[in-house]
Amino acid sequence: MTSQPSPVPPETPASGDGLVRAWRYLYRVPFLLWHLAVDLPVTLLLMMRPWGAMRIGDSRLDHRMVRAWSSGLLRVFGMRVARIGEPVPEATLFVANHVSWVDIVTLHSQRMMGFVAKREIAGWPLVGWLATRGETIFHQRGSTESLGGVLQVMLARLRSGHSVGVFPEGRTRDGREVGPFHARIFLAAVEAGAPVQPVALRYGSEGSAQTVVAFQPKENFLANFIRLIGEPARPVEVVFLPPIVPGDAEGRRRIAELARARIVAALGGEPAPAARA
Repeated sequence: MTSQPSPVPPETPASGDGLVRAWRYLYRVPFLLWHLAVDLPVTLLLMMRPWGAMRIGDSRLDHRMVRAWSSGLLRVFGMRVARIGEPVPEATLFVANHVSWVDIVTLHSQRMMGFVAKREIAGWPLVGWLATRGETIFHQRGSTESLGGVLQVMLARLRSGHSVGVFPEGRTRDGREVGPFHARIFLAAVEAGAPVQPVALRYGSEGSAQTVVAFQPKENFLANFIRLIGEPARPVEVVFLPPIVPGDAEGRRRIAELARARIVAALGGEPAPAARA
């Protein structure tokens, strides 16, 4: 969403009264513990070689397990995913608006992809370990040398037939707007000749809960995680938008502008500002 008023009134953080939230914690926390203590080890076991690389239908077993576990985690939080459109089946650079840590889980529930994420995530309890297992490419913010290495890894993965997911804004916001897209992150797709597919993530009915899912002022990962467990059940829409083929656009800056404009339009916002280099 942009800074313009939304046609759908946004929800307020920490929705629901104390007794209702307490009830949600009472029945969701046991589900979360089961998902971590039972479902996670089974998932990791089935992701191991040699059976993890086995193909079942149109995808590998380990990729199916990542999608299944991610979907289960969203259900623990009362989030029900609805997919609109289809992800490109071949190696693709998927780009999405960045609301919260939940974004990675939401996208993984639909399609396996190695994400580019800030290096700090590697140290987060459990999430960092899971991110590493999920082929995450860690980037040190503000480091040109780190970004150069990330771009090389992205290029190698795209050329080898693997998809990559990025959040071109570079950071999460408050859920009220979509920031400018950094154009340089699109260089790997241009050099690999891989399609770029924009994805709009909408939390709540028509995106009404973007500000609820987003990090609140001075809220860290653990506090956000705990708060979201007590939130009301709500839909999550993953909108796969028409892909952009590098040959059809005028370089990385134009691709960044097109991708952001399509995401903003899907969120009901205004035209995008110029992309950053």
